[in-house]
Amino acid sequence: MPLNLDLTGRVAVVTGGTRGVGAGIARAFLQAGAEVVVCARRPPDTPVTADGRTARFRPLDLREPDVVREFFHTVAADHGRLDCLVNNAGGSPYRLLGETAAERHARVVELNLIAPMTASLAAYDVMRGQPDGGSMIMIGSVSGTRPSPGTAAYGAAKAGLDNLARSMAVEWAPHVRVNTLVLGMVRTELSALHYGDEAGVAAVGATVPLGRLAEPTEIGDACVFLASGRAGYVSGASLLVHGGGERPAFLDAATANHPKES
Repeated sequence: MPLNLDLTGRVAVVTGGTRGVGAGIARAFLQAGAEVVVCARRPPDTPVTADGRTARFRPLDLREPDVVREFFHTVAADHGRLDCLVNNAGGSPYRLLGETAAERHARVVELNLIAPMTASLAAYDVMRGQPDGGSMIMIGSVSGTRPSPGTAAYGAAKAGLDNLARSMAVEWAPHVRVNTLVLGMVRTELSALHYGDEAGVAAVGATVPLGRLAEPTEIGDACVFLASGRAGYVSGASLLVHGGGERPAFLDAATANHPKES
């Protein structure tokens, strides 16, 4: 039996869906046939398109709960339904804990944990009134599963987001399914800022067991699966999309000190 991931007639919202991973997710939903609404504080430089179809952009500041609630009710009114929310908006600059004021770290937590909770609560208010409920997907990070020096507040927020999703999955069942994608490194238009030129990106990718960074569309494909009926019994799950993870540093140290005999 073929794996049918057709989302024709479904409506998905992708926060932060105007560039990078978010745009890749939006394109995957468009390719699956869904109607897609992307939101961010600023419009995309170019429309997010795929297969001749275009995601609809709506400006939104996720830090304003009243505006967020109005946004989701407007989306549902315009499209007749709301089937999936992908909480993708987030991020963090590199900031060592002891070199930055607590207030700045708190803003990182607000963006990466409080804002997704605000959006989820507003979306749930719509989905719980629909006969077939809906689905929510949190975009997490491996930063929330291991120490994250330089992005400690971000890692803590992502760890909290994963736990929040598990609790939502219990509280909101059976009407709404909630899952998390735990991402590793993804190649986007901003990769050069983090990893340098093509040689730097390749060098970083070589540290991943699969030998490269993920592409945004691959993250989108995982989201489409979780939003589809084929994942109808998947809720409260954390799906690792990290290319096999990170090779433990002690293995390389051991190899360096005890090289294999030829």
